[in-house]
Amino acid sequence: MNVYEAELVVDRREFAADGVLALILRHPLGEDLPAWEAGAHVDVVLGPGLERQYSLCGDPADRSAWRIAVLREPDGRGGSAHVHEQLGQGDKVRVRGPRNHFQLEPAPRYRFVAGGIGITPILPMLAAAEAAGAEWSLLYGGRTRNSIAFTEELARYGDRVTVAPQDETGLLDLASVLADLPEGTLVYCCGPGPLLDAVEERCPADRLRVERFSPKDQPAGENSEFEVELAQSGRTVTVAPDVSVLDAVRAAGVEVLFSCTEGTCGTCETDVLEGTPDHRDSVLTDEERESGETMMICVSRCRGRRLVLDL
Repeated sequence: MNVYEAELVVDRREFAADGVLALILRHPLGEDLPAWEAGAHVDVVLGPGLERQYSLCGDPADRSAWRIAVLREPDGRGGSAHVHEQLGQGDKVRVRGPRNHFQLEPAPRYRFVAGGIGITPILPMLAAAEAAGAEWSLLYGGRTRNSIAFTEELARYGDRVTVAPQDETGLLDLASVLADLPEGTLVYCCGPGPLLDAVEERCPADRLRVERFSPKDQPAGENSEFEVELAQSGRTVTVAPDVSVLDAVRAAGVEVLFSCTEGTCGTCETDVLEGTPDHRDSVLTDEERESGETMMICVSRCRGRRLVLDL
């Protein structure tokens, strides 16, 4: 699969809230960037071994630029610090994508829940829901009012948006948006893991769509050895108990796209031609897992002795 990849220029830097830096990225020659839809993210290559995924939070109709927003995380792994401290206006950065595992599905009504920087994929969803004439509301929380990003943009939606700083109102009142959901309502949620866990406990799975920034806790599974046949390459590799499918495939000399290696970004999603995957990712829905048509080879394994992958 061909994936767009290019060196883009940081055209503008602006703070969307305390600790949240928004970047406007453009092609250095003024070329249009690939089209995208609400929920999409891009891979940003900040340096060797330093690659991060950020949601596109601008206007999908504007092909001249992409906007991302990055939360400065003092205890992070270095990606946000690099963006805030070293990626200046006029600098170039390699960007790959976009990809979308958090698509906004058609529905007559939506309930959006965002926590902190989780507002970024939700922002363009609000505009899309508005354009479609759907009924919707947003419950948006953060630690303090000053840390809640894009409030000026959200103000135009009036009382459909509830901003709830934790130091003023406490934890988000999830019951207010999740109790007695009208027929046809879809719930979209993005934010810290504890928020997503709380929403999952209160919302029927068939109504809920989530995007995680960190991997969801998975039940401990047995790691046994199995074989993977690579249909395109004509090779068969053995995946040892302590080795991922991704690492085994790469060790065999087959290049594949990957990024997070945690099962959250979806970059390494691979078609399964035969066999049953043991899904351990935080991307696929229950229905997608049940179908067994694809798997994230960075974390998922095999329920059995053999898989055939389209690699």
